[in-house]
Amino acid sequence: MEPSKRTGPAEPEGHELEGHEPEGHEPEGQGYDASPYLPRRGGLEALRRAAGGCRGCPLFQNATQTVFGAGPARARLVLVGEQPGDQEDRQGEPFVGPAGRLLHKALAEAGLGEEDAYVTNAVKHFKFTLDARGKRRIHKAPSLREMTACRPWLAAELRVIAPEVVVVLGGTAGKALFGSSFRVGERRGVLLPMPALDGEEPGTGHGQLLATVHPSAVLRADDREGAYRGLVADLSVAATALE
Repeated sequence: MEPSKRTGPAEPEGHELEGHEPEGHEPEGQGYDASPYLPRRGGLEALRRAAGGCRGCPLFQNATQTVFGAGPARARLVLVGEQPGDQEDRQGEPFVGPAGRLLHKALAEAGLGEEDAYVTNAVKHFKFTLDARGKRRIHKAPSLREMTACRPWLAAELRVIAPEVVVVLGGTAGKALFGSSFRVGERRGVLLPMPALDGEEPGTGHGQLLATVHPSAVLRADDREGAYRGLVADLSVAATALE
């Protein structure tokens, strides 16, 4: 799978959605709710443009830019990570750093290299702290409140695309869809029914969901090769579901 670019003609918009314009919300970033910034109608391009101005939580204040999802509007496969990293924040594209390169390699080995997937994150702004010298930006996991604030963007993306399989990469992505009790180790590598999105009745989710570790966890693992083989094995389950 090649990293998707946003240059050139816009992709087909996919399913349309309804939303509302921001009005009467709390001071920027303090409302912890992105839903007022969602557009009333349109597909992925409308969502992407609107997300560029999102002030639904304080993370926008220090991030370089919003990093929205990338890929085709009719993708059969969607991969959801935690949040943009340092390189993603600078380039404005998801999964272009070391973890992204490892993910692309694992997808190819799992038989998904030719699958034109849509990639995104549960949180659209980079959260970080500075090192002791104040120069290097160090990743900091988003809080449950920040993740919940950003959930309307992810729900809207999934509603527009309506993929056959969603792969959540790591605990934050899983919690964004299943709730705070989600644990990757308890559900990884198994196809699950897609949970209902915001505003949907329980049991009405479209498609299937598979959980696995985030590729950054593979890069940090003591047994990196073993962790990588586990990631590939999990992704192979998704490949089988898409055959």
